[in-house]
Amino acid sequence: MTSEPLSRPARLRPGARVAVVAPSGPVPDERLDAGLGILRAWGLDPVVMPHVRETHDRLGYLAGDDEARARDLTEAWCDPSVSAVICARGGYGVQRMVDLADWTAMRAAGPKVFVGYSDVTALHEAFAVRMGLATLHGPMVGAVTFLKDARTQESLRATLFEPESVRTVEGLPQARTMAPGRAGGVTLGGCLALLAADVGTPHARPSARGGLLLLEDVGEEDYRIDRMLTQLLRSGWLSGVGGVLLGSWAECGPYEQVRAVLLDRLGGLGVPVVEEFGFGHGETALTMPLGVPATLDADARTLTLEVPALL
Repeated sequence: MTSEPLSRPARLRPGARVAVVAPSGPVPDERLDAGLGILRAWGLDPVVMPHVRETHDRLGYLAGDDEARARDLTEAWCDPSVSAVICARGGYGVQRMVDLADWTAMRAAGPKVFVGYSDVTALHEAFAVRMGLATLHGPMVGAVTFLKDARTQESLRATLFEPESVRTVEGLPQARTMAPGRAGGVTLGGCLALLAADVGTPHARPSARGGLLLLEDVGEEDYRIDRMLTQLLRSGWLSGVGGVLLGSWAECGPYEQVRAVLLDRLGGLGVPVVEEFGFGHGETALTMPLGVPATLDADARTLTLEVPALL
């Protein structure tokens, strides 16, 4: 299924209702409120699901208990008045709740826009595998980058409202060609740690074959990045991948050390690779469509979508 384009939801219109969920960690009220203000300024009508402002009573790294977070996602998706579901923040916790969501009911409710990154990678994979739905690897409502960086905001806004205007995603000025060439495929990926952790789970994607793989992470030392990439290599998950886009590696140590690992583990794939493209946990987080057919030009450091991310 990696090589097959996924179903795309409809773009947003002014006045669209968007639900905010917290499938991972708790989000500070002030950051959430600031992000909601940005959405309202775009003409959207955000609604915060009931458990978003909660914190688990024993495990403070979770936004409420697993069942509550899963229920928020299910109810938001199944609400016919909601056109999009946007995550409040990442952190940790999606793997605990992803199997508790009612995927049968969500499939019956049909496609909607879904936005998030980081820990939310596990949900991007679930939407792809369980619903055949294209999603957006993009900034979250309470993320500091979304609140402070104009390019991050504009990348998401344009993708949501005017997807044909961002058919070609250009890497940030610091983007570099790690391995040259051009490749076509369907976009997939996200946070390296979550992709590695998903391997072997009941609903995991079997491999990235035929796809254009996005990878990034935060707070991982070079040897841990090595371990996770080696896991993907040993499991065969990277076999047949068409090309790789590398995003930010914030708080992962000196970049040249991280780069040495990336080159060592990915250089032997024999596919185009672009580094420091500009998505993930960096100071700018470009919105990257997942599940959409595209062409990676590593020399020009661009990703060109064959079709707009949204209908």
